[in-house]
Amino acid sequence: MSLPEPLRRRLGSFSRTVFTDSHRPGPQYPADRAGIEIISSLPLQMSLYFNVYFFPFWWLSTVVMLHLKYPVLSDYYKFILVTIMILVSLIEVIRLYLGYVGNLQEKVPELAGFWLLSLLLQLPVILFLLFNEGLKIQPLERAVNIIFALFLSFQVIAAFVTLKRTVNKLAAHFRLNEFDQLEEHPAPEFYSLGKEERAVSMACGGP
Repeated sequence: MSLPEPLRRRLGSFSRTVFTDSHRPGPQYPADRAGIEIISSLPLQMSLYFNVYFFPFWWLSTVVMLHLKYPVLSDYYKFILVTIMILVSLIEVIRLYLGYVGNLQEKVPELAGFWLLSLLLQLPVILFLLFNEGLKIQPLERAVNIIFALFLSFQVIAAFVTLKRTVNKLAAHFRLNEFDQLEEHPAPEFYSLGKEERAVSMACGGP
């Protein structure tokens, strides 16, 4: 199971635009090729692991509380809560999958999708459930929503940092590959020049 290719391209383009550090110097050749750096975030992966086990408990607690207070809720809030439960359940499954794949396999589009779902959908919804007193919030609901909000807040920050590191690593790797290709296949016009002409060309910034 993977993201559709058009969506992957859009998320990849978004990540390069937002997370690439334009002020970061290029890789120092050849020191950057000494080893393979692991970019996956252990704290993010641990939070995802615990989130997977916490979510069924959150879902069960929320459903039980909704069942108990359903008769006293207005029709407006009944509709909102049922809709939220359906959406949160679907989004959370997708979100956790994207987080696992994006972090473990260092896939930028999946990790960007995870970050966007966490920041723009799940976190606002959980904060709505946590602070809207019109929902007649029960103590158990408040407790599980606080924990869920903490999970989401931490994951948004950790995913942002991991995305930034991953995108910069891929950009540096791309520049290094270009440098290698230039060494293997030098421009014939440049290397056909004499030593003095090459020196003048390099001093002038020419090709």
